[in-house]
Amino acid sequence: MQPSQRRTGFTLIELLVVIAIIAILAAILFPVFAQARAKARQATCTSNLKQIGMGAAMYAQDYDEHVLPVQTQGTGKRFYWWASFDGTTRKESEGLLYPYMKNAQIQVCPDFSNALRSTLGLTGYGYNYNYLSPLVAPTYDVQPVSLARISNPSETVQMADAARLNTWQYATPTLEGNAYLEPPSSDFPSAHARHSGGANVLWVDGHVKVFRVLYRTGTFGWGNNADDFRKVTLGDIDSDSNFATDELFDLD
Repeated sequence: MQPSQRRTGFTLIELLVVIAIIAILAAILFPVFAQARAKARQATCTSNLKQIGMGAAMYAQDYDEHVLPVQTQGTGKRFYWWASFDGTTRKESEGLLYPYMKNAQIQVCPDFSNALRSTLGLTGYGYNYNYLSPLVAPTYDVQPVSLARISNPSETVQMADAARLNTWQYATPTLEGNAYLEPPSSDFPSAHARHSGGANVLWVDGHVKVFRVLYRTGTFGWGNNADDFRKVTLGDIDSDSNFATDELFDLD
């Protein structure tokens, strides 16, 4: 009699069962991992804005309690909060906030890449320039406001996740970088809800929180189509659903 031989391999059925179990586990866990990575990127973005807020607060202390200007004019170049630009070359190390941050990487939101506006750089955030650093008649020079003029700093937007929908240079509306945050009354939504439907917002008092932007309907402004903006999650930071008022942007 021949001694019995022990079976050491898998049968086809067993192998298929293992593969099916792995596929089920992957289908369950991959979305969880994706959500965890998205939360990590949002946390990094929150940290970036908090550091920008601290830099802006230090800037105000150095300039007689006046907030950050949207730009200043130098010899042959302009200085913005994120960089200088002479029409050809951008230098992040010459940005108005750089001396306080010493790190241009915190100007980049990890959930947004601005590959289409290389001269602007990879800034993912927009500034409430319209109210905090307006152009004032009759000279229309930039005049940043004093902190004392801001009635409620905890409810006044300073910066937020921002982008813009370029409807004038491309055959189809295209999302691209934007360093300016428009108020609702401008009729050009620029708050970018890139973090699971919300936009990180830095308020003048320095705190950061996620804000669920409001989306438009129909047509508005200069023939803008609300659906185009909704598709790329561009909306408004607004609390009363009246886009003619700027209660979270103005100084009152």
